[in-house]
Amino acid sequence: MTERLRLGVNIDHVATLRNARGGALPDPVRAARVAQAVGADGITAHLREDRRHIRDADIAAIMEAITIPLNFEMAATDEMQGIALAHGPHAACIVPERREERTTEGGLEVAGDQDRLARFIGPLSDAGMRVSLFIAADPAQIAAAARIGAPVVELHTGAYCDHHAEGDTQARDAELARLIDGAKRAADLGLEVHMGHGLTYDSVAPIAALPEVAELNIGHFLMGEALFVGLAGAIAEMRRAMDAARG
Repeated sequence: MTERLRLGVNIDHVATLRNARGGALPDPVRAARVAQAVGADGITAHLREDRRHIRDADIAAIMEAITIPLNFEMAATDEMQGIALAHGPHAACIVPERREERTTEGGLEVAGDQDRLARFIGPLSDAGMRVSLFIAADPAQIAAAARIGAPVVELHTGAYCDHHAEGDTQARDAELARLIDGAKRAADLGLEVHMGHGLTYDSVAPIAALPEVAELNIGHFLMGEALFVGLAGAIAEMRRAMDAARG
């Protein structure tokens, strides 16, 4: 078991709220500073092709403002590779991206696109970035991630969280079993294991308790909770819940 489960705070939806009105507020850079101050281990920001939330200037501003790592979420495109190489964030998480989706749906198809993805992540790794692939907890995808040399996988917890919220305990437990198996498979292959997507105070404990998991990335729920208790309070409570589950 890793000594301390890391928490990456995704600040995309601070930028979503800013962009809904236009102007500069609320400032995602300020959110990154708050997250760092209350114990976040990293900041996650997804620069999408359509710039629906995080914008290019945000990446440079966030990196200048924080001393904890930036996890740069990105599609496997030439444009995003160039931006990542220009900025040199600590980590680059490769995610699937479709223009019509509201948020990232499902995991990256690695098994069917190994050659291209291996070529794509090579320059990022050579530049010193910790490359992760956001994938489903599927044995074929996990094995493919290891084959192409990705050091990290982030397993998609969305289905587990959806079933948890719906109260479908049978489906929830089946998804949790897949995540447990996926974490073990990935760790056995020498991959660092992260998880994320849709996690809440109510659903985080079984995930945080998994000994193979080194990092959770959580965003939308924390931004929603911040409306009621403040961002610092929301992050602190998630940190408490994670630590309690880890024991």
